[in-house]
Amino acid sequence: MGVGLSGVNRAFNLVPKRAESRQSDRLRDTFVDSGVAAALEAIDHQILYGRRGTGKTHAFRYLENVVRAREHVAVYIDLRTMGSPEGLFLGETLPPTERAGRLLVDLLGELHDALLEAALEDDTLMLDVAFVTKLDGLAEAISTVRIAGEVELSTEGERKTADKSSGSFGLTVGPKPSAELRLAGESSEEGRRLNRETRRGNERVGVNFSQVARALRELADTLSARRLWLLLDEWSSVPPEIQPYLAEFLVRCVLPLQMFTVKIAAIEQQTRFRFRREDGTVIGIELGADVAANVDLDEFMVFEQNQERAREFFRGLLFKHLTSGVEVQEQVAGLRVQEDLIRLGFTDKRAFDELVRAAEGVPRDAINIAAKAALRAGTDPISVPHIRQAARAWFQTDKEAAIRSHPDAQRLLNWVIDKVIKQKRARGFLVNQKDAGAPLMLALFDARVLHLVRRGYSAQDEPGERYDVYVIDYGAYVDLIHTKYEPLGVLPVEDADAGYVEVPTQDLRAIRRAILDLAEFDKQASTV
Repeated sequence: MGVGLSGVNRAFNLVPKRAESRQSDRLRDTFVDSGVAAALEAIDHQILYGRRGTGKTHAFRYLENVVRAREHVAVYIDLRTMGSPEGLFLGETLPPTERAGRLLVDLLGELHDALLEAALEDDTLMLDVAFVTKLDGLAEAISTVRIAGEVELSTEGERKTADKSSGSFGLTVGPKPSAELRLAGESSEEGRRLNRETRRGNERVGVNFSQVARALRELADTLSARRLWLLLDEWSSVPPEIQPYLAEFLVRCVLPLQMFTVKIAAIEQQTRFRFRREDGTVIGIELGADVAANVDLDEFMVFEQNQERAREFFRGLLFKHLTSGVEVQEQVAGLRVQEDLIRLGFTDKRAFDELVRAAEGVPRDAINIAAKAALRAGTDPISVPHIRQAARAWFQTDKEAAIRSHPDAQRLLNWVIDKVIKQKRARGFLVNQKDAGAPLMLALFDARVLHLVRRGYSAQDEPGERYDVYVIDYGAYVDLIHTKYEPLGVLPVEDADAGYVEVPTQDLRAIRRAILDLAEFDKQASTV
């Protein structure tokens, strides 16, 4: 490693690793569209699925800027910042309805504050008396607090009575004898009555859905031709048992409003939009009915069979991050167009292609691997060995660390590596869709250790059976490169001598050798 860093390598390390670290006005300039923008700009209610690092927050921030540029109202809310520790995590002491109520009040308060901020920045809204009045009505509708519990009423009374009397008789003897009789009496009465009311119970948040819905509807009516876009990010950060109650509020109060568009960003494997209660009632969002359109960002980030498209995306991603909004003194000399990136930052095109391969279609992985490789390169251009070392380090610190606390998932990963890479010299495999929803598979997929690249392969001789294609993360097998276990392709075909294919288009019968039977792992695990 050289002493210090070159200008371009220093720039790689200055790139914010998360979208929320950048100022909102720069996010639009650094956004590279993989095709998802057109889908998100539709006015339909949508759920944007995607694993960590695929760009959900960046896409929402970009959409926020687009909406405001069209003079509509956009409200972006990060649900990680909503609620208190008591409301979110005291599951044993507070019922889900109470925890959801507290979170909902915080969410509505954030919505109110965002609308107020929008009004302060927009003279048209600020001078609209009807809008301001209805905004006050929303504040009143979300500020209800009630006391739940027993009410104790006690009365205390006290009365005092006092009587006092005195008398005297006097006789005077003298030139004029006289007699005097004096009588005096005094009485007093004092009364006091005290009423005391004691309430014993817990203070609970009470939200009247009909009142809030009416306040939102009347507020929306004042927006005239403007549409209000509510962008709820990090939905999966809300505890699963609370999510359906929050979803039910949206169904009752927000989704029916014509001038409202709701977008929710979530991790599919950590989402619970709908729930059946003990009394049989179902609450929450019904996918396909309440929210008709779902967008899976992972599908937009799959670049299998199109290496040039992947190269263009990541080259544009890194170029924009290195050039957009950068102070003059921080700019990389000679970096004027995208083609300059590879010339200045990498030893050759092969090194950059290795970065694209290591990223596996995940923008955050690409940014972090590039930064770690730049540190290793120092004053030199980034080479293939730098990429491989960085990818391994990133896998160990981010992905492997995420599953280390899940021993069964770790064992499944080791088993997959042994079965797929070491035995078949492949880096991809097929899994029956019936097994794709298994908790351990979902855990590896969510940790970005496995990547789904194609859904729904079928076999003519197996009616109704469908398979998904997965590849193993680059960082999991990079140590095996240049060894006897180095993967030679994505999927092995039925005839071992026929070699390997990328994601195929032919009938599934040709690649049966690539099918991984998870039942074998379950059987093996049960005997341990």
